[in-house]
Amino acid sequence: MTVLRPRSAPVRPAPSASSSLTPTQRLLGRDWRLAAVFVGPTLVLVAGLILAPIVSSVFTSTTERHGAETVFVGLDNYTALVGDGLFHHGVLNSFVFTAYAEIFKVTFGLIAALLLHHMRRGKALVAAVILLPWVIPTVVTAFTWRSLLDPIFGSVNVLLTDSGIGPFLATTGLVDKWPAEWLSDPSLAMPAVILVNVWKGIPFFTVTFLAGLKAIDSGLHEAAMVDGASPWQRFAHITLPGLRPVMIVTVLLSSIWTFNNFDLIWLMTQGGPGDATAPYVMVAYSKAIQQLQLGAGAAVTLVMLPAIAVLVAILVRLMRRDDRPGAPDLGRRRLTLGQRRALPWVIVVATVLVLVWASPHIVWKAALVLGVFVVLAAAVGRVVSVFAARGNRLAARLVGGTGSGIALVGLLGFVLAPLYWMTITAFKSDDQIVARTDDLWPTPWTTEQFTNLFTGAFGTWYVNTILVSVASTAIALVCAALAGYALARLKFRGSESFTVTILLTYVMPGALLFIPLYQLVSGIGLNDSLWSLVLAYPTFTLPFATWLLVGYFKSIPADLEEAALVDGCTRFGAFRRIVLPLAKPGLLAVALFTLTNAWNEFLFAFVFITKDENKTLPVGMQSMIFGDVVPQGQLAAASLLVSIPVVLMYGFGQRFLTEGLTAGAVKG
Repeated sequence: MTVLRPRSAPVRPAPSASSSLTPTQRLLGRDWRLAAVFVGPTLVLVAGLILAPIVSSVFTSTTERHGAETVFVGLDNYTALVGDGLFHHGVLNSFVFTAYAEIFKVTFGLIAALLLHHMRRGKALVAAVILLPWVIPTVVTAFTWRSLLDPIFGSVNVLLTDSGIGPFLATTGLVDKWPAEWLSDPSLAMPAVILVNVWKGIPFFTVTFLAGLKAIDSGLHEAAMVDGASPWQRFAHITLPGLRPVMIVTVLLSSIWTFNNFDLIWLMTQGGPGDATAPYVMVAYSKAIQQLQLGAGAAVTLVMLPAIAVLVAILVRLMRRDDRPGAPDLGRRRLTLGQRRALPWVIVVATVLVLVWASPHIVWKAALVLGVFVVLAAAVGRVVSVFAARGNRLAARLVGGTGSGIALVGLLGFVLAPLYWMTITAFKSDDQIVARTDDLWPTPWTTEQFTNLFTGAFGTWYVNTILVSVASTAIALVCAALAGYALARLKFRGSESFTVTILLTYVMPGALLFIPLYQLVSGIGLNDSLWSLVLAYPTFTLPFATWLLVGYFKSIPADLEEAALVDGCTRFGAFRRIVLPLAKPGLLAVALFTLTNAWNEFLFAFVFITKDENKTLPVGMQSMIFGDVVPQGQLAAASLLVSIPVVLMYGFGQRFLTEGLTAGAVKG
């Protein structure tokens, strides 16, 4: 029996989408009107507060102040740097500080991430504890470690002496003499500030490496185990290659931040003793603000721009690679497989050779300390591999668990010891601090430091910080949400270029901006005003917030918005009713980051504000020190009060923070 089926009508090609577009839409993009509204505020702020000041800084660098007049001097400020020994030493200090800090942060961050990744219980709690150094303000970090390393009132020398470690360090030559003068000895000051930067930076590396470890397919490890691969082989051939993209981006981003560090070094040593720790940013500050030679200071920051631009260009390329699926990786095509494998080693060898030349008194000490930890980790891994190969799984687990436990205890001790010192010092009396009785416990507990603290201007500083942080966060959050959605969803000409601009300004160091922004706020009469900080803070909060939200909005399925549009909802209505509720984790992550960055900011507040009643907490706490008189107890109490709100916010939003970073920063 033959079944007759109706013939289907021939399928006609769908009309081209562009046929329904107006000439203006074909020229500027389908959604250009709405995009102009969404992107407009961010475009104005980025152009007015970042791009225009950088251009202004270029012009300023060609001028010089002669009395009350400013005259054009061409390239004289740049040529003067050729013979400027202070500038040369500052650049060298910045390189040494950055190179050692990144080496140790990568090593210990990777170890911490591996420990957390293999934990079965308590992972969230341990991760929250390790995150504390990154969360607490830099001013707290600096004053806490400065107190610990104090040769008279600090506990580091006491503990190392009582344990016998201090005399051993002197015997081996790791320190020249004992007791050590950590921040006043030219040979120890740089290692000391590097140590503190490593302490504060390990959490950032741990969190990003942990996200990278979670993204590695567990099936690869299972297949390797079936094939008989040892833990070391799995680490070398699966874990490290899987982490390489995350590791490169993290190191580049951290290197840019570390190379342009100002606040940590200033608060700990002010560049001393002499100029042993003064980075190039401090040289620029000295010339522009202290000597009132804005042109010379601008030249110092701009002359380093090519080196920073190379790092930024590499970072932009790596961070945007995933945004263009199927796009060829031209960088890989230019290099052979052997060249790609050799390139990291060439960079490492070149860096080590420069460090040997630039800091011969540090390099062998750093290599010894790093080598001890690496050898111990490798030895434990080797023992575990031997037991596993022999089929003795119980012994392998016992050795591995013991080694991991010792490493975890050591890591937590390193993280928590300064915070414990800060807390107990806040509850000591001045007599106990001076007499140094019962260093590790207040006897008795007292709140006199908090009482003395609020007799001054501390309460005013606290209110100022809250106002500035909340205002700048609100501006960044609103503008970033609108711009991020437009860049992720709307079709308009120039979206790709604006995305790249946002990323460039995101990684642009504040060292390039504080001089032209100082001129800007002075020119409009906002210097010594909280409004100057509200105006300046979006320069570092808005680009990051926008970039993170672009990635987060891309992770939200577009089908949900399309369904709302089909049902008659407007694009803005879909954004408000569909996208924003789904983007709560990303928005909360942005709010946390922008709020804490504004809460912790030091450089702009230090340069813009001189009146005591307008200072924020970081600058106000720094002004509590008069010469050699350091109120240890009051600073500890202030540090505790400054840290508690930030820690509580991160504790409350940790889950949303992780989700926002994973879907936003990694995707974006």
